[in-house]
Amino acid sequence: MPNHNGPRSISGQVTRVPARRGRAPAVSDTDIRRVARSLLAEQGPEAVTLRAIARALGITAPALYRYYASREDLVAALRRDICADLAEELAQQVAELPDDGVVQLLAVCRGFRRWALDHAPEFTLVFASPAGENTSAMRQFDEPFGRIFLQAAGLLLTTYDIVTPSAEVIPEALCADLKRFQADLLVVLAESGQEFPAEKLDLGVTYLMTTFWARIYGHVTLEVFGNYPMAVSDPDILFDATLEDLARSIGA
Repeated sequence: MPNHNGPRSISGQVTRVPARRGRAPAVSDTDIRRVARSLLAEQGPEAVTLRAIARALGITAPALYRYYASREDLVAALRRDICADLAEELAQQVAELPDDGVVQLLAVCRGFRRWALDHAPEFTLVFASPAGENTSAMRQFDEPFGRIFLQAAGLLLTTYDIVTPSAEVIPEALCADLKRFQADLLVVLAESGQEFPAEKLDLGVTYLMTTFWARIYGHVTLEVFGNYPMAVSDPDILFDATLEDLARSIGA
Protein backbone atom coordinates (compact mmCIF):
# COMPACT_ATOMS: atom_id res chain seq x y z
CA MET A 1 0.00 0.00 0.00
CA PRO A 2 1.47 3.38 -0.95
CA ASN A 3 2.50 5.79 1.79
CA HIS A 4 0.56 9.07 1.59
CA ASN A 5 1.95 10.68 4.72
CA GLY A 6 5.30 11.97 3.36
CA PRO A 7 6.17 14.96 1.16
CA ARG A 8 5.48 14.80 -2.56
CA SER A 9 7.33 16.61 -5.34
CA ILE A 10 4.93 18.16 -7.84
CA SER A 11 6.13 20.36 -10.73
CA GLY A 12 9.55 20.79 -9.15
CA GLN A 13 8.25 21.80 -5.71
CA VAL A 14 8.10 19.95 -2.43
CA THR A 15 4.54 20.00 -1.14
CA ARG A 16 3.04 18.77 2.08
CA VAL A 17 0.52 15.98 2.28
CA PRO A 18 -1.65 16.71 5.34
CA ALA A 19 -1.33 14.24 8.18
CA ARG A 20 -4.38 12.49 9.52
CA ARG A 21 -6.32 14.74 11.83
CA GLY A 22 -5.56 14.26 15.49
CA ARG A 23 -2.24 12.54 15.03
CA ALA A 24 1.14 14.23 14.62
CA PRO A 25 3.28 12.50 12.01
CA ALA A 26 6.39 10.74 13.22
CA VAL A 27 9.53 12.12 11.61
CA SER A 28 13.20 11.21 11.87
CA ASP A 29 16.49 12.91 11.18
CA THR A 30 16.58 10.97 7.91
CA ASP A 31 13.21 12.45 6.90
CA ILE A 32 14.43 15.97 7.68
CA ARG A 33 17.61 15.64 5.65
CA ARG A 34 15.77 14.00 2.76
CA VAL A 35 13.30 16.88 2.53
CA ALA A 36 16.10 19.42 2.96
CA ARG A 37 18.04 17.86 0.09
CA SER A 38 14.91 17.92 -2.08
CA LEU A 39 14.33 21.59 -1.36
CA LEU A 40 17.97 22.34 -2.08
CA ALA A 41 18.03 20.49 -5.40
CA GLU A 42 14.68 21.84 -6.61
CA GLN A 43 14.69 25.42 -5.33
CA GLY A 44 18.22 26.28 -4.25
CA PRO A 45 19.98 26.97 -0.93
CA GLU A 46 17.70 29.82 0.13
CA ALA A 47 14.72 27.45 0.13
CA VAL A 48 16.25 25.28 2.84
CA THR A 49 14.57 26.68 5.95
CA LEU A 50 13.22 24.97 9.04
CA ARG A 51 9.77 26.39 8.32
CA ALA A 52 9.72 24.97 4.77
CA ILE A 53 10.94 21.58 5.95
CA ALA A 54 8.35 21.46 8.72
CA ARG A 55 5.60 22.40 6.30
CA ALA A 56 6.64 19.62 3.90
CA LEU A 57 6.67 17.08 6.74
CA GLY A 58 3.35 18.24 8.17
CA ILE A 59 4.78 19.27 11.54
CA THR A 60 5.48 22.55 13.32
CA ALA A 61 8.86 24.24 12.95
CA PRO A 62 9.63 24.04 16.72
CA ALA A 63 9.41 20.25 16.46
CA LEU A 64 12.59 20.31 14.42
CA TYR A 65 14.59 21.81 17.27
CA ARG A 66 14.91 18.41 18.92
CA TYR A 67 17.18 17.54 15.99
CA TYR A 68 18.81 20.87 15.08
CA ALA A 69 19.33 23.97 17.17
CA SER A 70 19.26 26.25 14.12
CA ARG A 71 19.19 26.37 10.34
CA GLU A 72 22.98 26.71 10.43
CA ASP A 73 23.28 23.36 12.21
CA LEU A 74 21.07 21.70 9.61
CA VAL A 75 23.03 23.25 6.75
CA ALA A 76 26.30 22.03 8.30
CA ALA A 77 24.85 18.50 8.37
CA LEU A 78 23.75 18.82 4.75
CA ARG A 79 27.23 19.96 3.75
CA ARG A 80 28.75 16.91 5.42
CA ASP A 81 26.31 14.61 3.64
CA ILE A 82 26.94 16.23 0.27
CA CYS A 83 30.73 16.08 0.66
CA ALA A 84 30.54 12.43 1.65
CA ASP A 85 28.40 11.64 -1.42
CA LEU A 86 30.79 13.54 -3.69
CA ALA A 87 33.81 11.74 -2.24
CA GLU A 88 32.15 8.35 -2.69
CA GLU A 89 31.35 9.15 -6.32
CA LEU A 90 34.90 10.29 -7.05
CA ALA A 91 36.41 7.32 -5.21
CA GLN A 92 34.44 4.93 -7.41
CA GLN A 93 35.74 6.69 -10.51
CA VAL A 94 39.36 6.66 -9.31
CA ALA A 95 39.15 2.97 -8.36
CA GLU A 96 38.69 2.09 -12.03
CA LEU A 97 41.82 3.99 -13.15
CA PRO A 98 45.46 2.88 -13.43
CA ASP A 99 47.75 3.48 -10.46
CA ASP A 100 49.07 6.74 -11.91
CA GLY A 101 49.13 9.99 -9.95
CA VAL A 102 48.64 12.29 -12.93
CA VAL A 103 45.77 10.25 -14.33
CA GLN A 104 44.03 10.05 -10.97
CA LEU A 105 44.51 13.70 -9.98
CA LEU A 106 43.20 14.97 -13.32
CA ALA A 107 40.30 12.53 -13.08
CA VAL A 108 39.42 13.93 -9.64
CA CYS A 109 39.44 17.44 -11.13
CA ARG A 110 37.25 16.38 -14.05
CA GLY A 111 34.89 14.50 -11.75
CA PHE A 112 34.59 17.49 -9.44
CA ARG A 113 33.75 19.77 -12.37
CA ARG A 114 31.14 17.37 -13.77
CA TRP A 115 29.54 16.96 -10.34
CA ALA A 116 29.42 20.74 -9.86
CA LEU A 117 27.72 21.26 -13.22
CA ASP A 118 25.22 18.47 -12.52
CA HIS A 119 24.56 19.62 -8.93
CA ALA A 120 24.76 23.41 -9.05
CA PRO A 121 22.61 23.99 -5.91
CA GLU A 122 24.70 21.54 -3.89
CA PHE A 123 27.91 23.08 -5.22
CA THR A 124 26.63 26.52 -4.25
CA LEU A 125 25.78 25.44 -0.72
CA VAL A 126 29.06 23.64 -0.03
CA PHE A 127 31.68 25.45 -2.08
CA ALA A 128 30.26 28.87 -2.92
CA SER A 129 28.62 30.03 0.30
CA PRO A 130 30.25 31.88 3.21
CA ALA A 131 31.50 29.45 5.84
CA GLY A 132 30.24 30.17 9.33
CA GLU A 133 31.73 28.88 12.54
CA ASN A 134 29.95 25.56 12.17
CA THR A 135 30.89 25.02 8.52
CA SER A 136 34.45 26.23 8.13
CA ALA A 137 35.77 22.69 8.57
CA MET A 138 34.15 21.80 5.25
CA ARG A 139 36.88 23.79 3.52
CA GLN A 140 39.68 21.69 5.02
CA PHE A 141 41.45 18.68 3.62
CA ASP A 142 40.32 16.41 6.43
CA GLU A 143 36.86 16.21 4.84
CA PRO A 144 36.02 13.29 2.49
CA PHE A 145 36.49 15.26 -0.73
CA GLY A 146 39.78 16.67 0.53
CA ARG A 147 41.06 13.19 1.33
CA ILE A 148 40.36 12.04 -2.24
CA PHE A 149 42.34 15.02 -3.53
CA LEU A 150 45.20 14.31 -1.12
CA GLN A 151 45.33 10.64 -2.07
CA ALA A 152 45.76 11.48 -5.76
CA ALA A 153 48.25 14.25 -5.00
CA GLY A 154 50.26 11.91 -2.80
CA LEU A 155 50.45 9.31 -5.54
CA LEU A 156 51.60 12.02 -7.94
CA LEU A 157 54.37 13.14 -5.59
CA THR A 158 55.45 9.55 -5.00
CA THR A 159 55.72 8.51 -8.63
CA TYR A 160 56.71 11.71 -10.46
CA ASP A 161 59.54 14.20 -10.13
CA ILE A 162 57.36 17.27 -10.29
CA VAL A 163 58.55 20.86 -10.57
CA THR A 164 57.76 22.84 -7.43
CA PRO A 165 58.26 26.56 -6.79
CA SER A 166 61.47 27.49 -5.01
CA ALA A 167 61.40 29.48 -1.80
CA GLU A 168 62.53 32.57 -3.71
CA VAL A 169 59.45 32.46 -5.96
CA ILE A 170 56.94 32.30 -3.10
CA PRO A 171 55.84 35.77 -1.94
CA GLU A 172 57.36 36.36 1.47
CA ALA A 173 54.07 37.72 2.82
CA LEU A 174 52.47 34.29 2.19
CA CYS A 175 55.10 32.19 3.93
CA ALA A 176 53.58 32.40 7.41
CA ASP A 177 50.15 31.35 6.09
CA LEU A 178 51.66 28.53 4.08
CA LYS A 179 53.60 27.24 7.07
CA ARG A 180 50.38 27.09 9.12
CA PHE A 181 48.61 25.28 6.28
CA GLN A 182 51.59 22.93 5.91
CA ALA A 183 51.39 22.07 9.62
CA ASP A 184 47.63 21.48 9.36
CA LEU A 185 48.12 19.18 6.38
CA LEU A 186 50.76 17.14 8.19
CA VAL A 187 48.37 16.63 11.11
CA VAL A 188 45.59 15.55 8.74
CA LEU A 189 47.91 13.13 6.95
CA ALA A 190 49.11 11.61 10.22
CA GLU A 191 45.56 11.12 11.51
CA SER A 192 43.94 9.94 8.29
CA GLY A 193 46.50 7.37 7.23
CA GLN A 194 46.74 8.82 3.73
CA GLU A 195 49.62 7.43 1.69
CA PHE A 196 51.17 10.84 1.20
CA PRO A 197 54.98 11.29 1.35
CA ALA A 198 55.08 13.74 4.25
CA GLU A 199 58.80 14.32 3.75
CA LYS A 200 58.00 15.90 0.37
CA LEU A 201 55.47 18.32 1.79
CA ASP A 202 57.78 21.31 1.85
CA LEU A 203 56.71 24.93 1.44
CA GLY A 204 56.97 24.74 -2.35
CA VAL A 205 54.61 21.73 -2.54
CA THR A 206 52.20 23.41 -0.13
CA TYR A 207 52.18 26.55 -2.29
CA LEU A 208 51.71 24.43 -5.43
CA MET A 209 48.75 22.56 -3.96
CA THR A 210 47.13 25.83 -2.91
CA THR A 211 47.49 27.50 -6.31
CA PHE A 212 46.51 24.31 -8.17
CA TRP A 213 43.27 24.05 -6.22
CA ALA A 214 42.60 27.79 -6.59
CA ARG A 215 42.81 27.55 -10.38
CA ILE A 216 40.59 24.47 -10.59
CA TYR A 217 38.05 25.86 -8.14
CA GLY A 218 38.02 29.26 -9.84
CA HIS A 219 37.47 27.73 -13.27
CA VAL A 220 34.64 25.50 -12.06
CA THR A 221 32.97 28.38 -10.20
CA LEU A 222 33.05 30.61 -13.29
CA GLU A 223 31.52 27.83 -15.37
CA VAL A 224 28.80 26.82 -12.90
CA PHE A 225 27.59 30.41 -12.56
CA GLY A 226 27.98 31.27 -16.24
CA ASN A 227 30.61 33.95 -15.63
CA TYR A 228 33.15 33.15 -18.34
CA PRO A 229 34.52 36.43 -19.75
CA MET A 230 33.62 35.24 -23.25
CA ALA A 231 31.18 32.93 -24.96
CA VAL A 232 32.63 29.41 -25.02
CA SER A 233 31.21 26.98 -27.58
CA ASP A 234 32.93 23.91 -26.08
CA PRO A 235 33.58 24.29 -22.31
CA ASP A 236 35.05 20.77 -22.15
CA ILE A 237 37.92 21.82 -24.41
CA LEU A 238 38.64 24.88 -22.29
CA PHE A 239 38.70 22.87 -19.07
CA ASP A 240 40.94 20.19 -20.58
CA ALA A 241 43.29 22.90 -21.82
CA THR A 242 43.43 24.29 -18.27
CA LEU A 243 44.31 20.86 -16.90
CA GLU A 244 46.98 20.35 -19.54
CA ASP A 245 48.49 23.73 -18.69
CA LEU A 246 48.54 22.82 -14.99
CA ALA A 247 50.15 19.47 -15.72
CA ARG A 248 52.83 21.12 -17.86
CA SER A 249 53.52 23.70 -15.17
CA ILE A 250 54.57 20.97 -12.73
CA GLY A 251 56.48 18.93 -15.31
CA ALA A 252 53.94 16.12 -15.42
